[in-house]
Amino acid sequence: MAGRDIKRRGILLVLSSPSGAGKTTITRALVKRDRGLKLSVSATTRKRRKGEIDGKHYHFLDPKRFAAMVQNGEFLEHATVFGHFYGTPRAKLAAALDGGTDMVCDVDWQGAQQMKAQLPNDLVSVFILPPSMAALEKRLKTRAQDSRAVVQARMAKSADEMSHWDGYDYIVINRDLDASIAQVASILAAERLRRERQIGLAEFVNRLRGGK
Repeated sequence: MAGRDIKRRGILLVLSSPSGAGKTTITRALVKRDRGLKLSVSATTRKRRKGEIDGKHYHFLDPKRFAAMVQNGEFLEHATVFGHFYGTPRAKLAAALDGGTDMVCDVDWQGAQQMKAQLPNDLVSVFILPPSMAALEKRLKTRAQDSRAVVQARMAKSADEMSHWDGYDYIVINRDLDASIAQVASILAAERLRRERQIGLAEFVNRLRGGK
């Protein structure tokens, strides 16, 4: 069918939020429910948490290897967060977008800015806000992954992180997790249909107008 001639370059869906507001949970839920969406796995120098798998949740690297990748320009973005390095490997993500595969990642606002500067036409950014600071603190304490001191540090940094909300394309307030997942899925569905993303659309319409 003629409509199959229409192809599309991949979308890079970027989610950001203060720690504990839900960006990672929403990201992984989207990948699970949408076969056309693949997770971009970030690299980090922090220690692996219980239950995390190298290559699935993160690429866990030592600082020397990470620094070498930065020096070689192998990251699309990289940043220091709470004393650890994080970065998005460039090669696999770029190849996926070139091949029409949609990718999703969760990064902080600094990473989102770096990605937007390099991939302005591919990136769709969503900032996840908590319903309240009390809810955010409860979430951080409930997940029991960090010490009390780290939780306090994350709470102190959250106000600064949220001040960058207006640099994003979309804002989702995570009052209900299922509703937030559905909202971000709707954003992705709409972005996939943008006229400028559909390669070959003009030719297809011309054929329709010609009676074909």
